[in-house]
Amino acid sequence: MADPDLDFQTGESGASTTYPMQCSALRKNGYVVLKGHPCKIVEMSTSKTGKHGHAKVNLVGIDIFTNKKHEDMCPSTHNMDVPSIKRTDYQLVNISEGYMTLMNDSGDIREDLRVPDSDIGKEIESKFESGDEFSVTVISAMGEECAIAIKVLASNK
Repeated sequence: MADPDLDFQTGESGASTTYPMQCSALRKNGYVVLKGHPCKIVEMSTSKTGKHGHAKVNLVGIDIFTNKKHEDMCPSTHNMDVPSIKRTDYQLVNISEGYMTLMNDSGDIREDLRVPDSDIGKEIESKFESGDEFSVTVISAMGEECAIAIKVLASNK
């Protein structure tokens, strides 16, 4: 008997936000969830097996949204979560009250993404004000989204 409290009327594909991977299979420049944050691995080292069991992997990662550094240690045989990351390119149509109006390849418009409070955000605003046409690369993982890069398409000058 199905539980009537469960509602499956969502627009998601049903894919998980993370998937498990053995710690020893992780690689530098790959992605991992460290202390609940999706991170890009910038450093990793493995300690030798001690008298109490497993070799340990020391991981250092940079949060893909905030650029903050996170560290964690895990036995090499244990699993760690790896975030499912999706990159999408949108054309910037407008900026209004700190929110970007973005259009994807099929012409769908979205207006729910803020201009980031970073150097990329400043670059997006200055290029938009100078009339450049460019696309914004948006990265999404674990229910969060952020603009991380821009690509100039053409200049109107």
